Amino acid sequence: MDLSTPVSGLSLPWLVLLLLLEIPGAGGAEEFQLLQPQGAVWVSAGETLTLTCSVTGHAPGGPVNWFKGSGGGRQLVYAETGSFPRVTRAVNGSDTDFTIRISDTRPADAGTYRCVKFKRGSGADEEFRSGAGTAVTVSASPSAPSVSGPPSRAEPGPSVTFTCTSGGFSPRDIAVTWLKNGAKLSAPQPRVLPEHESVSYNMSSTVGVSLTRGDVRSQLTCQIEHSTLPYSTHLRGTYNLSDALRVPPRLRVGDPAAPVALNESVMFTCHAEGFYPKDASLTWLENGNETNLGKSSPLAENPDGTYTLQSSLEVKATEQRNRSMFTCRVVHDSQPPTNASQMLTISQPPPEPSKDGPSPDAGQSLFSSPALWIGLFLEKMLSAAFLLFLFLRSKE
Repeated sequence: MDLSTPVSGLSLPWLVLLLLLEIPGAGGAEEFQLLQPQGAVWVSAGETLTLTCSVTGHAPGGPVNWFKGSGGGRQLVYAETGSFPRVTRAVNGSDTDFTIRISDTRPADAGTYRCVKFKRGSGADEEFRSGAGTAVTVSASPSAPSVSGPPSRAEPGPSVTFTCTSGGFSPRDIAVTWLKNGAKLSAPQPRVLPEHESVSYNMSSTVGVSLTRGDVRSQLTCQIEHSTLPYSTHLRGTYNLSDALRVPPRLRVGDPAAPVALNESVMFTCHAEGFYPKDASLTWLENGNETNLGKSSPLAENPDGTYTLQSSLEVKATEQRNRSMFTCRVVHDSQPPTNASQMLTISQPPPEPSKDGPSPDAGQSLFSSPALWIGLFLEKMLSAAFLLFLFLRSKE
């Protein structure tokens, strides 16, 4: 019996055969399918990313490759030939399982991945079937915050700006808190760049702090919170305010204030108090000219972390030094010098009279006085005038 025999006359095996031939795919090759079931995957930076892809049914000869992105700018992630150091097959040599693993993931690995089947042609391989794509998000913790201060030291008073930076994190949202000695400071919201969508972000936050003399031992803290950090865990960067602070010295010169006896030895003392940092030098000037350096005491640290330096200068109160100005000059932290001065005044009591009477020198000194000679001259003139008056009156 051949196939042209009426169906009603067919035996059961022939009827089954005809039915199989009429059903699509039945009795022949199974229809090809490319399965990429993962719609979205989240992974932390440093972990291994697994991307699933498998095929079923009959397909033309050709490779199955992985790509990141789409269109002409897509990036080849894995192929059977080539070098892909961080990418490996989950099942080596399999004709149906093309799952890959990407080790040590980085923020730059974020994107959409597609598993693509190619078929060989007379020229280059042609794309035959593509997976739906898997959107990969790589979450990355921010780097340890770094806090920087002003380019040069600042004195107490005006507000000084400090900056906290961190980078390489994803997702974008991040919280920054500034603390001074544990107390929260008011600060603007951090600036996060880039402003558009990106695989990772960088952060910059600033705060203004008015320094005081007591900040030598104060500490500034930048505290970061991010979704990738464990619960109640913060990243902190610290800055010692002493690195940004300059406290000028309070300068004074003591003794002598009252007049001192001629040829007496006197001591001037210079005090440079409460300064920071400790780099300071003291010098002495007499009437604007540098004199000897004096005798300095060892540098002393105060309870608040500032320093005190003292220097003494001993001089002899000679007549030539009467009303001389002695100046203490301090140069602190390479700043312009600061001066403080004190005058030396000498008291000169009148000489005691000699027990033997006036000396010859005293008489000689007396008669050599111009005022005395003028007095004697006037006296003679008045006497002559009086005698002339008497003579003229007697003639009358």
